[in-house]
Amino acid sequence: MNRLNALVIRNIKLYFKDKGMFFSSLITPIILLVLYGTFLRNVYYDSFTSALTAAGATVSDKLISGFVAGELVSSLLAVSCVTVAFCSNLIMVQDKITGARNDLMVAPLKKSTLAMSYYLATLFSTLLICFFAAAICFGYIAACGWYLSVDDVVAVIRDIVLLVLMGTAISSLVNYPLTTQGQASAVGTIVSAGYGFLCGAYMPISQFSKGIQKVMAFLPGTYGTSLLRNHTLRGTFAEMEAKDFPAQVIEAMKDSVDCNIYFFDKKVSLGAMNLVLFGTIVLALGIYIVINLISSRRRAAA
Repeated sequence: MNRLNALVIRNIKLYFKDKGMFFSSLITPIILLVLYGTFLRNVYYDSFTSALTAAGATVSDKLISGFVAGELVSSLLAVSCVTVAFCSNLIMVQDKITGARNDLMVAPLKKSTLAMSYYLATLFSTLLICFFAAAICFGYIAACGWYLSVDDVVAVIRDIVLLVLMGTAISSLVNYPLTTQGQASAVGTIVSAGYGFLCGAYMPISQFSKGIQKVMAFLPGTYGTSLLRNHTLRGTFAEMEAKDFPAQVIEAMKDSVDCNIYFFDKKVSLGAMNLVLFGTIVLALGIYIVINLISSRRRAAA
């Protein structure tokens, strides 16, 4: 346990010592918030207003702004929790490139201990950055229109923890075979560019074709985004209900922003979404552990 703690601290220090890697991870959520607020806010605002106008409903600017802010924030956090984990986990690849991993393995150290140290260090670093991003996001929502309860805030934090656990497990599994800087850069670019679309953060799943929606229903990130959507927008929907909005209008809005997710036309409950994330974490982490155990045995046999 002492060796594991020492390795975790060592990996965290290396991550924060690399100013380029650290600040790029730290500033990414802020850049995304600025970009979302600059380019996507008006699109979401106009779309939301048009839908309400068509339904014959009148809503205050504060409620519309609060709704749009919740949607933007859920998109940002859904992406950041996974993409930042891939960036934080590059320490594992850097150790292979510099030869530090070979130096560590010279010591009487189990390979599984080293592997777990990378996972725990990545988890800690990513959580720190994502909590910082969440604080900024909550401030943004407060400036636009605050409709969150204490339970909503707690639920959002819990969602962040789940998504970071998932992102760390998947990034550990994906980054494990990487051995060069080029490979690491390629994976980082692909994840940064593609994950937002795959999880429905950049564009609601309801806007895709039926075939793509069915494919995305098999991806765990879809349910992580939906959980964040439900918890950041619950207060605005409650306010609409208090103002006697028609139930069918509210339900249609939930469908349009992916609060409601359907698996082959069957609505997925929030509990089932949580189970999908838990299952993905256990599966990815389990595969990562097995791969390390097999590699360790082969090394011992050699």
